[in-house]
Amino acid sequence: MRNKESLEPNYPDGTMPIPDFIVELRRHVGHAPLWLLGITAVVIRDGQVLLVKRSDNHAWTPVTGIVEPGEDPADGAVREVFEEAGVHVTARRLAWVHVTRPVVHANGDHAQYLDHVFRMDWTEGEPHAADDESLEARWFDMSEMPTMSTDMCRRIELASEDNPRAPTVFERRSP
Repeated sequence: MRNKESLEPNYPDGTMPIPDFIVELRRHVGHAPLWLLGITAVVIRDGQVLLVKRSDNHAWTPVTGIVEPGEDPADGAVREVFEEAGVHVTARRLAWVHVTRPVVHANGDHAQYLDHVFRMDWTEGEPHAADDESLEARWFDMSEMPTMSTDMCRRIELASEDNPRAPTVFERRSP
């Protein structure tokens, strides 16, 4: 469940809704770094990828989100796609597991994510901005995507492999 009561629509301050369990943690740890489980849902349909235009920074990205306590990451990816883009999907495979760079959010919160990138298959519905986290949601041809960060492009590249038996990539950094 998202805590949206304390945030204004469209988030002019660049913040996003915060899951209730993180709000509770922040009461105890303030802005200290949190280690969180994240998902990236790369939804593919007929050679197109679903992207959302984020309300916090106006960047086009695949759907991303935070896994709720006790939630399976694949289920979290399905939930996030429906919440943000209003379409129904199924998880086909886990494409990439990696640690993101540390992030400082607009509200001063520090976090780092163990991100699970899933290849998702569209099952029904037409994309639209289904909540305040997205300004737009739509399909893009894989060859005509908008400008995105190198990291987001890599997530799409690894997830777009059509082979359901493609191996999961586990990113390892040397200490």
